Amino acid sequence: MTNSRKFNYIDREKSWLTFNARVLQEAADPTVPLLDRLRFLGIFSNNLDEFFRVRYAAIRRLSLSGQTGEKILGGISAQQLVKEITAIVIKQQSDSLRILSAIEKELEKQNIVIVNENQLCQEHQNFVHDFFIQNVSPELVTVILNDLAEFPLLKDTSGYLAVKLVMRSENKPGLFGKMKPKEVRYALIEIPKNINRVVVLPALENKQYIMLLDDVIRYNLGSIFNIFDYESISAHMIKITRDAQLDIDSDLNKSMLQKIATSVKERRVGEPVRFVYDTMIDKDTLSFFLNRMGIDKSDSVIPGGRYHNRRDYMDFPNLGRFDLLYQKKVPLPVPGLSLEGSMLQKIAQKDYLVYAPFQSFAYLIKFLREAALDPKVTSIKITLYRLAKNSQIISSLINAAKNGKRVVVQIELQARFDEESNISYSEMMQQEGIELIFGIKGLKVHSKICVVERMEEQKLKRYGFISTGNFNESSAKVYTDVTLFTSHQQILKDVTKIFEFFDINYRLHRYKHLIVSPHYTRNRIYKLIDREILNATLGKVATIDLKMNSLSDFEMIDKLYEASNAGVKIRLQIRGICSLIPGVPGMSENIQAISIVDNLLEHARVFIFGNDGNPDIYISSADFMTRNLDGRVEVTCPIYQADIKKILIDTFEIGWKGNVKARFHSENLDNRYRTRDKHSPVFRAQYEMYAYFQRLYDEQPLLP
Repeated sequence: MTNSRKFNYIDREKSWLTFNARVLQEAADPTVPLLDRLRFLGIFSNNLDEFFRVRYAAIRRLSLSGQTGEKILGGISAQQLVKEITAIVIKQQSDSLRILSAIEKELEKQNIVIVNENQLCQEHQNFVHDFFIQNVSPELVTVILNDLAEFPLLKDTSGYLAVKLVMRSENKPGLFGKMKPKEVRYALIEIPKNINRVVVLPALENKQYIMLLDDVIRYNLGSIFNIFDYESISAHMIKITRDAQLDIDSDLNKSMLQKIATSVKERRVGEPVRFVYDTMIDKDTLSFFLNRMGIDKSDSVIPGGRYHNRRDYMDFPNLGRFDLLYQKKVPLPVPGLSLEGSMLQKIAQKDYLVYAPFQSFAYLIKFLREAALDPKVTSIKITLYRLAKNSQIISSLINAAKNGKRVVVQIELQARFDEESNISYSEMMQQEGIELIFGIKGLKVHSKICVVERMEEQKLKRYGFISTGNFNESSAKVYTDVTLFTSHQQILKDVTKIFEFFDINYRLHRYKHLIVSPHYTRNRIYKLIDREILNATLGKVATIDLKMNSLSDFEMIDKLYEASNAGVKIRLQIRGICSLIPGVPGMSENIQAISIVDNLLEHARVFIFGNDGNPDIYISSADFMTRNLDGRVEVTCPIYQADIKKILIDTFEIGWKGNVKARFHSENLDNRYRTRDKHSPVFRAQYEMYAYFQRLYDEQPLLP
């Protein structure tokens, strides 16, 4: 059967917005604990901010360039895509406001009441005024706008109150006896970022009261503008989002550290790409701000509710109501691997897999701590992309340097929105004598690798780990990722070659075991798919199971379509963007694709190629996106040990059987849930995953 479709792909931007709609589904789901529903609403808002700063900004740049961009966008023009994105976002914003209202009503049933400036009881009025005077007023930045020649720069990470003051007049008639219009002044108040947006008021009669910082400011507008003789005052929230693309200059006299630092500062004045406003704002006030800020129809102007920056709900206080939160599960030990004894001795005997957060991320810290102290260890080499705020990884590396080890760190200064943090850590490590590599021109380093060199009986032996996720103990609590600890000398020799490539990147290395982007990944994956195609044509069992974050590379999608048409059975677990259209006769009828969005963020990348019953299995830092295949340094690592292969196959099957939080990827972008019939038991994949690792530990408990 032939395929005669006009479009063979889903636009990646619309697919991403569909993923964010799945996050919003979690906020709307009454089975999700109430305070976690607020957290999902915050995640939705934060995701949308980043989308506009990066993806929408890139499409907008393309649309303004006069190019259609249809080839790289899969058939749709940039100009049309900008319009469609705006329409989708307006709908999602409306949905999010409705969901927030429903959550607030449910909170009231739990005796948690969110009040605004017009709803304060007598007992709270003095508290709010005193809180404002002592904590908020000293932090406020307030600007009167009417007489300014240049409009102040609005930050894209801040919220603002647009204030309108209607001044008193003497009501004297003007020319021809007409009454003069009343003078109107406009002002801007920046909502302080270093004060918690959610203010907890004193409890009364077993009820807990919450007030947003915006409303604390609104309640005290009289104090802020007491020098003005006005007859009415109003304040409505606005928010701007700016193009966050880094433009790196080519000045050879500047270090990469200096270039990135300069570019991050310049990001603050990037072109506005989205303006969100409270729909209750007066039309003249809205016009004043849009005109003075130079915002036109090429920008996305989004009507919103009373409050923006709802990402702050990610940090909504628990109020001691742990009954309204997901119950936290303690990370499990890895069978046979102790945090008390020597990890290097254990890894010398066999490989170990850690699947965080079901299992403890502490093994990674323990590995580095041990290497830092071991007299036989001579060097540690590691790549770093995103780090925790107070990183134990950095602490361990500095400890190693102080103990005389050679420590080499490749740190990615262009890890989006983590640039400032990584610059700070770089300066800290430089001061401690750690050797830093700042990447390769034109390539981000996204691989997650570490190799330790140790002298044993006058011979060099290597130990290391390769991961699918960032070495970040904070995100490891909510991101699902796998890390392979190994002393496989040939694999680790390949890891060492990658660090040599960082140092001398004009020399192309060949790797015997690892698959490394940007030089080899695409073709090696094609060959693995081709083998399954051959097996299918020979009547053998031919399967491909892929778990990743995003699938958007058109050529890779075409290759999977080719495999489907040859009879290869393909199952995809794609958490985020999926530009592939599954289940289309003549194109993809042998492909099924689901997305799991639940309490934990699915982040592991696992590739399983059936190989006629003798599967080849890989873990990877790479998604099937063009940037990961062709524009970054990524590492895909084979799994050779039988027990670890079984774990990865088992956990893929657990994810595939999910019938609670799994949605189907489809062309109509409807996020339809995978449902179960009345005879099928509830199977919540992430809960079943934890139970699986609990059984593994019970069968083979921790050994000394």
